[in-house]
Amino acid sequence: MHIRSASTWFAALAIFGMGLATGLVAQTIADSPQRVELKRTDLSGAPGMEVIASMAEYKAGDAIDRHAHHGVEVAYVLQGATIQAPGKDPATLATGATLLNLRDVKHAGFKVVGDTPLKLFTVHVVDKGQPLYDYAK
Repeated sequence: MHIRSASTWFAALAIFGMGLATGLVAQTIADSPQRVELKRTDLSGAPGMEVIASMAEYKAGDAIDRHAHHGVEVAYVLQGATIQAPGKDPATLATGATLLNLRDVKHAGFKVVGDTPLKLFTVHVVDKGQPLYDYAK
């Protein structure tokens, strides 16, 4: 009886571990590797919504793939940089610029070019439990 309990416990632990690992891998795949989450909290008065504050640094050659969010994103450019979208001339994203991306609107799709990294502070107000990034195809 004792052996059966131990094997059941180990099986349950293994299933839990695989589920946890799958969740972490899925979240990493749907996230930006340059993003560092600073704070996350439920949005009071709006069940099912959460607020996420993050910082991100994109170095020369890094791309921000075209994507949308399941909610609103506000970004403040802490350090501007030169960016380039495919087939377009390079453009400057200036220090101090504020960006607002509405729910399900595809945006970004550019690469950082030049020597200066792009540094952003972002706040997302999004559906809880959904991936933060929904990459365009």
